[in-house]
Amino acid sequence: MTSIAEIRRHLAGYHPRLASGDRARAAVALVLHQQQEAVHLLFIERSQRDGDPWSGHVAFPGGRVEPGDGNARMAAERETREEVGLDLGTAEYLGRLDDVTGATLPILVSGFVYNVEIRDRLRPNHEVKDAFWVQLNVLADAACHRERNFRIDNEERRFPTIELPGPRRRVLWGISYRLVSQLAALLGYPFRSSMPARAARRSKPGEEG
Repeated sequence: MTSIAEIRRHLAGYHPRLASGDRARAAVALVLHQQQEAVHLLFIERSQRDGDPWSGHVAFPGGRVEPGDGNARMAAERETREEVGLDLGTAEYLGRLDDVTGATLPILVSGFVYNVEIRDRLRPNHEVKDAFWVQLNVLADAACHRERNFRIDNEERRFPTIELPGPRRRVLWGISYRLVSQLAALLGYPFRSSMPARAARRSKPGEEG
């Protein structure tokens, strides 16, 4: 059974592949909480909004890195505070995953992993339709993994997905799927994916971005 201690140990020795380039930058927070023996991961469902390329998607709290943020990790913490009312300033920072680039949009996304010991009530803002937790062992269950077609730029494209539990049958795919697959691989549960996580040009390990 995966535990926060195990995740902490794997991330402590991990040197993420960081990316550089002229793409727009975004940052997200992968927030974990251990409840008894099960580790849960926080997701959001984005609100339906015109002009938002991730409208309605299952995602992690996060967004674009703004000039005043200082670095990508600070952007992830700011966005998490704004979107779900969760202050990660008192959370345990566990580490960073490889940067990934958008498969359909010119964006570079950095993922930062946190542990919260107390699961406070979340307060989604107008950008977030729902915020919810999913057990990590469910995400690694091969029975939940599918490939599915999505229509992008008037073209049908096939992507690996995870069907999340619950009556709404929400689907995890795209960048969020690839970040989850990284975390699973670090823990020794690699997904069989037809789309490996991609990074742009590699920079020095440990660079904040």
